[in-house]
Amino acid sequence: MKKFLTTIFMGSIVATNLWADERLPVIPPESYNEEQQAAAAVFLEARNAPVFGPFQPLMHSPDVMNLARSMGDYLRYKSALGNTLSELVILITAREWTQDYEWFVHHPIALKAGISDDTADAIAEGRRPTNMSDDEEIVYNFSTELHRNKSVSDETYQLAQQRFGDKGIVDLTGINAYYTLLAMQMNVAQYKPPEGAQKLPRFPD
Repeated sequence: MKKFLTTIFMGSIVATNLWADERLPVIPPESYNEEQQAAAAVFLEARNAPVFGPFQPLMHSPDVMNLARSMGDYLRYKSALGNTLSELVILITAREWTQDYEWFVHHPIALKAGISDDTADAIAEGRRPTNMSDDEEIVYNFSTELHRNKSVSDETYQLAQQRFGDKGIVDLTGINAYYTLLAMQMNVAQYKPPEGAQKLPRFPD
């Protein structure tokens, strides 16, 4: 059922002309304007797939969509961290933003890439995983500090820099930032995973 949104303004409830499930609705390809058609063609060539997932709400701004896709092509598949650690970062980011679609897509990918069930379950439940590898612990500490403290301590930075180098630091920060961008866009759009998909636990504010 659609729910009409309201805003509390100076003690009064003011109705806003917005339906909760119609934020940045998915645009059918047959309704694309010329700019969207061009962006979709570039996306198809780059990803060998039509526009999908988090890129669908971004199609309301086609240039942002394709610039985001281009950054993701590197950060997801070619970063200095490798796919296993990058998937760990994505799970951490999805958890920090309680982004169900991001988790739905990347949880099975992370497990296949070598992240353990116990580690993924702990992240989903908001717990620090136990029995992480040394590399996983470095990445976990760096990413959680960055999300929660908006900065990284000298000790955590030095460990990451010694292990992954300056390029690795930039890439590690970039993966956190990129998947935060996608999580923010999907949370704003209220973009949902498929019906029946597992949802992340909700935590008290």
